[in-house]
Amino acid sequence: MISSIPLLIGLSAVMVATEEDMPLVLVTQRETGEDALPFGVFNPERHRTFDLSLRGWVREQTGFELGYVEQLYTFGDKDRETPEATLAGAPPNARVISVGYLALTPEARPAGASFEAKWQSWYRYFPWEDHRTGRPSLIDDQIAPRLMTWAVGNDQRLERARLAFALEGERWVEERVLDRYELLYEAGLVAECARDAGLPKPDVRLGEVMASDHRRILATAISRLRGKLKYRPVVFELMPERFTLSALQRTVEAILGLSLHTQNFRRALDKTGFAIGTGAMETGTGGRPAELYRFRRDNSAGLATSGLSAPRKTAD
Repeated sequence: MISSIPLLIGLSAVMVATEEDMPLVLVTQRETGEDALPFGVFNPERHRTFDLSLRGWVREQTGFELGYVEQLYTFGDKDRETPEATLAGAPPNARVISVGYLALTPEARPAGASFEAKWQSWYRYFPWEDHRTGRPSLIDDQIAPRLMTWAVGNDQRLERARLAFALEGERWVEERVLDRYELLYEAGLVAECARDAGLPKPDVRLGEVMASDHRRILATAISRLRGKLKYRPVVFELMPERFTLSALQRTVEAILGLSLHTQNFRRALDKTGFAIGTGAMETGTGGRPAELYRFRRDNSAGLATSGLSAPRKTAD
């Protein structure tokens, strides 16, 4: 039997840049006051492919031309909240399927005055993920006690909490961003859970709330990017044409949320052959001049299975 429920396909864009050692994501704002990822409906009559549709409405909504883009995941849970502000006029019983995309840009260029899009640190939404200056106190002071209370008597929940948030001596695994967010959602500790279930807000504020399931989509993108840095040279899509090795390391640290061992990082980078010196020096910084490098793009095809090593400065 063919379903009579209207089906809409939306495209969500997680646009990432770095600036002043901070990973940024481009967001818009819904009428509810919640931040949201740029989102548009796929129109098969106007666009031949999802990719062309994505690039078209991102340009219309934010004024940005997308460069590097890859598909993330398809989000189609039955009870996803319809993004009303974008799907005005959609049937009330419509099932919304959202295809998420990750887009990287080397510059967090301001949106034009006619656009409401703005860049925000992704740690605004996931404050427990930034370990560059040490383990955030939020984890042990607020998150761990509540998770332990929620998991009492349930060994599976206890094990998930231990692994996700590196409790009781477990090692912090930076790629588990989505696991951590979904655990907090399931435990009722993020505002989206209360909103979606019509329950009172939790007694702790764990990051800024996002519209619909956009924080879950963003968590998926961060997990993907953190993992991919280690086996693909995608970090160079976030770098300007010429950069110092210190700037490259700070960008990797910003994305991973970790502080890296400089000497080991540079030794590993030398082995990849990705960065080649230009002979020019950075000036005007007030410090010791540093050589500028460029990404050896012409050599990256043969090294496509390699990424950047991420040797931690200290154990977390």
